[in-house]
Formats: sequence, C-alpha cells, structure tokens
Amino acid sequence: MKSFFRGFVGIILFILIWQLLAMMVNKSIVPAPVETLRLLAEFLFSAQIVLAAWETAWKVFLSLLLVMFIGMPAGVFLGLSDTLYDMFRPIIMVIQAVPVISWLSLVIFAWGIGWKGPVFIAFLSLLPISILTTVSGVRNLDKNLLEMARLYKVPRSKIWKDIYLGSLLPFIAAILDVSIGQAWKVILVAEYLSGGSGLGVEILRMRMNIDFPGVWALTLIAILLGITTERIIKLVLGRLSHQWKIA
Repeated sequence: MKSFFRGFVGIILFILIWQLLAMMVNKSIVPAPVETLRLLAEFLFSAQIVLAAWETAWKVFLSLLLVMFIGMPAGVFLGLSDTLYDMFRPIIMVIQAVPVISWLSLVIFAWGIGWKGPVFIAFLSLLPISILTTVSGVRNLDKNLLEMARLYKVPRSKIWKDIYLGSLLPFIAAILDVSIGQAWKVILVAEYLSGGSGLGVEILRMRMNIDFPGVWALTLIAILLGITTERIIKLVLGRLSHQWKIA
C-alpha cells in the first residue's frame, strides 16, 4: 500500500512539474497536461493510432524474441568456453559500439523503408547485452553443484533444466528488464527515420504538421505501452520462476 501511495505521489509531482514547464515555456512546444491527456484519450480510440501502436508492438516483440533465442544460446556456449569467448568478444564489442545511426544508414541502403530495418537495428542493439549477461550467468554457476550432479550421474537433460536454466532465470529477467525499454526506444527511432508504419512514423507525421501536443500524446502512448510490456513479461517470468522452484 505504501509503495502504491508513493507511486501516486510521484505521478502527481510529475504532472505538477509538467504544468509548471508548460506555464514557463512556449505552450506550442510544451503543451499543458490537460490538453495532452485529452488528445491522448482521443488517440486511444483512433483506428489509425491503434494500428500504428500494434505495428510498433509486434516489431518490439519480434526483436526481443530474436535477441533471446539467438543471444542466450550464444551466451551459454561462450560462457562454457574461454577460447570461444576470447575469439568472439571483439566482434561483440564492435557490434555494441556501432551507433544506431550507422545501422540506420546500412538498412536504408539494403532494404529501404519498411519493417525489416527497425527490427534488425533493435536486434543488433540488444544482442550484445543478451550475450554478455548470459555469459556472466554461466560463469556464476555453482561448480560444486555441477560436480555433484555429474558424480551422482544426474541425466544431462535434468542438469540443463534444473541447474543451468534455474540459475540463469535471474539473468534472463535482467536481460529482459534492460532490453524492453531499450527495444521500444530503438524501434521508435528507427521507425521515425526508416519505418514504413508504426508509432515512430506517426510521431514524424505530427512533427511535420508542427503538432507538438500530438507528439507528446504519442510519446505518452509509447511510454504506457513500454511499461505495460515490462510488467507483463515480469509477471510471466515470476510465475515461471515460481513453478520451476516448486518442480
């Protein structure tokens, strides 16, 4: 109850600061909260905006799925082999260091405008996080527990399921915790510059029409979707972790 009250107070404080900024700065640039929230409510019932939000959401989920199903197995193999890790670490560092704008230039030349660019850029931006976090998880496994499992001839499938997967669950949660918000940001930026559809394209349209309240309202929609996605995934991971502990 206390955390809910504190969160509520934080939201009220945020709105008050926003209102003060709207009063101090040009209202065409920083619209008042009431005006933005009214426009937000209209957008929630707009078929065009709802479709754009869906377009962005599935790109976010696809990029996260690619990151998890490619990055985690790669991280496990690199974590189990120092030789492989030393070989591939420079490549991972290069991918991590390349600016998003450089990837954008590449995908525009390769695929033009469309959905492939945003998904590809989000995937490459998040892949190093997934791989390196998984490597850390593998290297922090309890070696004594693994040795005991081998000593008692525990089936390899149970070792992977109960020891490796169970120990990696907190690291999986950490990967998703960091990646969700970042995925929304990267996808929106990529849509803004190279996307054919989505919230990023709608934000670009509002900007070209010099509709700053529209930009703010769409930004709030993106924030709400990002927070909702994070909560849903955390809830699912929490239940999976609970079921694993019971098993």
